[in-house]
Amino acid sequence: MMRKIALIIAATIVLGACGKSEPSQPDGPELVIYSSRIEQLIKPIFDDFTKETGITIRYVTDEAGPLLARLKAEGENSPADMLITVDAGNLWHAADMGILAPVKSEVLNTNIPPALRDEQGRWYGVSIRARTIVYATDRVKPEELAGYEDLAGPQWNGRLCLRTSKKVYNQSLVASLIVALGAEKAEEVVSGWVNNLAVSPFANDVKVVEAIDAGQCDVGLVNTYYLARMLEENPDLPVGLFWANQTGEGAAGRGVHVNISGAGITKASKHKENAMRLLEWLSGPTAQYDFAHLNQEYPVNDKTAPSELIEQWGRFRADTMPLSEAGRLQGDAIRLMDRVGYR
Repeated sequence: MMRKIALIIAATIVLGACGKSEPSQPDGPELVIYSSRIEQLIKPIFDDFTKETGITIRYVTDEAGPLLARLKAEGENSPADMLITVDAGNLWHAADMGILAPVKSEVLNTNIPPALRDEQGRWYGVSIRARTIVYATDRVKPEELAGYEDLAGPQWNGRLCLRTSKKVYNQSLVASLIVALGAEKAEEVVSGWVNNLAVSPFANDVKVVEAIDAGQCDVGLVNTYYLARMLEENPDLPVGLFWANQTGEGAAGRGVHVNISGAGITKASKHKENAMRLLEWLSGPTAQYDFAHLNQEYPVNDKTAPSELIEQWGRFRADTMPLSEAGRLQGDAIRLMDRVGYR
């Protein structure tokens, strides 16, 4: 009992002291959001929602793991109305833990493709992040590249850079390989990646791009928005983007692995009607434009165009694997990476 009281008090203190939210309107509607997306990416979106609806947003930001643990510990006493986080794996875990409420919405089903939402309506993608191949434009020709599997080939020995396997983005990518290729073949591919590493895996995708620029390696795998943000600052950066698995039969032409940032309404929400209003709004034109331009991500709603910068990369075929599979197979992916020494 004392632990529960302490948790509630802590939540109240954090929310009350949070300088990241709009001032509360004591007599007006209000929503509380737990978000693993950083303030600079969500505050402008929340501000737009408040301007349109008059509903104030208060929010707490943290890593996905601590937020999920906090929501689980708070249970029905949680002040949170919605969880916003990155990667379908995290959203799947939240749903599996019983944190998110299933909802039905024709607006969401119209705006968001089936592969980018939970079958039971517990979470919905609100932006797309493609994870694909990047390469040194002065040392690699695009025609030398093909798909994720080919990076395990001998031609890339000592030329590959990767981000650490501890990041959920790579866990979901490997889960997609298990779906597309089967567990045995996927393990061969990831083992080949490890054998081809030029240096030890990096802590983040920016480091991968920087290593390619510095000549430490020639190819790597990153989320596209990292490269886009770096090209915004330095248009002459000699690192290009290649859309993986666009041609060939079967799995070879299955398309680029895509993931999402997404949101779900909590079971503990005391304001489900307004929370649904926000969730539907996130799939609409204003929020979709903001997601596309604030962080150089792709909209989930195909009625919204991407930013001018990433539109220059052209259209790509995306893997249509239901992203719930990335969550379901995340444990298998982690064990596979551990077996082959991918750290």
